[in-house]
Order: sequence, then structure tokens, then C-alpha cells
Amino acid sequence: MAWTWRYLQDDGTVVPPERVSGGGDGSGFLTQSEAESWLGERWRALADAGVDAVILLEESREVYGPMSLHPPD
Repeated sequence: MAWTWRYLQDDGTVVPPERVSGGGDGSGFLTQSEAESWLGERWRALADAGVDAVILLEESREVYGPMSLHPPD
């Protein structure tokens, strides 16, 4: 199974991975744990690149999200 991240803007618009400089494409993880660890290391770069939230996918199934990359108010 392939685990990937889908990037979103606040309005729900999908941000294509190629538009996210410095964050990487967030795809091709063998396990959920690898995908989550990767996000833990790169969430700030993703937020700086204009990503507001992420969704974790296993193949095409949404596992959870959208999860905000912004700190709570």
C-alpha cells in the first residue's frame, strides 16, 4: 500500500505537490508511521509554502483529515 499526503488551502482547494517548494511531495510511504513522521519533520515548510491543511491517504482512501498545519488560536 502507498501512503500519501494531499495538500489543501483554507478554502479546500487542492495544492498540487509540485507547487510546494521545500516541503517535498509527501508521497510513496510504505507505512502510515513513515508518512506521519515525514509530516512531523516538514509541516512548517509546508505551511510556509501555502499549505493550510493535509489529508492522509492510503491508496485513494482518506484515512484522516483535513488536519490544519496552523497552531490553534
